[in-house]
Amino acid sequence: MLDFLDFSILNILDIVLVAILLYYIYKLLKGTVAINIFIGIALVVLIWKITQALQMEMLSGLLGTLISVGAIAILIVFQPEVRKFLLMLGSTNFTQRRNFLKQLKFLQSEIVNTTDIEAIILACESLADKKMGAIIVLERNQNLDFIKSTGDSMNAEVNKPILDSIFYKNSPLHDGAVIIKENFITAARVVLPLSQKQLPNHFGLRHRAAVGVTEKTDALCLVVSEETSKISYFKDGEFVLFKSNKELIENIRYDLN
Repeated sequence: MLDFLDFSILNILDIVLVAILLYYIYKLLKGTVAINIFIGIALVVLIWKITQALQMEMLSGLLGTLISVGAIAILIVFQPEVRKFLLMLGSTNFTQRRNFLKQLKFLQSEIVNTTDIEAIILACESLADKKMGAIIVLERNQNLDFIKSTGDSMNAEVNKPILDSIFYKNSPLHDGAVIIKENFITAARVVLPLSQKQLPNHFGLRHRAAVGVTEKTDALCLVVSEETSKISYFKDGEFVLFKSNKELIENIRYDLN
């Protein structure tokens, strides 16, 4: 009945690859102002393709010219997102089946994250009470090996005492960030990229590093301020507000899943 359709395996592969590309673009832009610009551009491209199919030569020609001329402007507007996307592709280890499946986790019906978020927040509260600074990075889909290489490798299960000991002032590992993946501390004393954006005056170097790593990757970041004893949460290069530590735990659990 559908013999008139010329549909092959390559067409299916083409559709799957485009779907994956669009998914990653959505992940990069979700929660930012740029998502509205992206939707507008997508609508213009869709209309352009429709006018081409309907052989509306004048309108399709006009839209085609607009899109080609606007390509440079689009690259300028989306420069941070393009940089983040290329970093994500360059740092992802596709040779490992486990990591590859994580990249395609949107195809799975249910993902259960095993990170002990309560233990992490308890450690942050303890450090805040002692006026000890800390910065904790929670790895998500994007592989952070290119950042971990700046610090010391670890393989320790997450718990409050070990986080307390790492960020203790006399500890050789306290000066830098800790990276956590799937309830294991995978690196300590890590040097994070610093953001160049304008930040509030009460934000220190740790906060700038938290903004930097969440700008360039899809990681989440917690900061304990040594000066104010406050816990801050960062995602997608932005400071995330929360009313209580219980709400913070729920936010992190939702973002990790």
